[in-house]
Amino acid sequence: MSGLRGAYALVERELVRFFRQPNRVAGAIGQPLIFWLLFGAAFRSSFRMPGGEESYAQFFLPGVAVLITLFTAIFSTISIIEDRNQGFLQGVLVAPIGRGWMVLGKIVGGTVLAVLQAGIFLLLAPTVGIALSPLQFLEAIGVLGLVAFGLCGLGFCIAWRMDSTQGFHAIMSVFLMPMWLMSGSFFPSEGLHPVLGWMLKLNPLTYGVTGLRHALGMTGSPSSAVCVGVTALFAVLMFVFALRLASRPAKGDLR
Repeated sequence: MSGLRGAYALVERELVRFFRQPNRVAGAIGQPLIFWLLFGAAFRSSFRMPGGEESYAQFFLPGVAVLITLFTAIFSTISIIEDRNQGFLQGVLVAPIGRGWMVLGKIVGGTVLAVLQAGIFLLLAPTVGIALSPLQFLEAIGVLGLVAFGLCGLGFCIAWRMDSTQGFHAIMSVFLMPMWLMSGSFFPSEGLHPVLGWMLKLNPLTYGVTGLRHALGMTGSPSSAVCVGVTALFAVLMFVFALRLASRPAKGDLR
């Protein structure tokens, strides 16, 4: 019970810190929203989706929701570096709770924030002609929850061995953003060069984006069950890797 209370305290701390920093809200939602509005308008007449059943704004919406999730995961896990530099992380590590609860609290806190922001953005779906029933919304939230958990776990793994936020942002620029771009968020996967096609297939974020499209009643390949399964596996693997990293001494660790 002490471990569970400790994890809950970390989740609550993440929420309190978030709502006290409105610039994080603007950064996580503002830029993806601008992307969606600008590219949706720019490609509306020149970009033709396969089959012609969806507009580009409709196609791009799930990708933007995942981008919001990605940004929130980055902002929430970068706090690990800040907490270490300020001495808070060392205090958590010597607390009478297992490190697994600490990892769970940090990841769940970021997941809740990511789902909250991306879920609010999804409410804009009817403005581009996507009918969003309560059941579809709940299914989309479930998929976003798996994506957010996996991305927060990935962010934890990256941040745990770093001691500067500049290094974390560099990793984001050369790894996380290309990961999103090569997930089928920005362009359809049909007709791609075989090399690019395999890159999309090997990218776990591809299945999160496609799974979200299925939840919103849109077309996509592979099937919804495959997408949810791969995304859930990605979330579990990232959590396991984060646990293994946290079991080793980190920079600034008092142990």
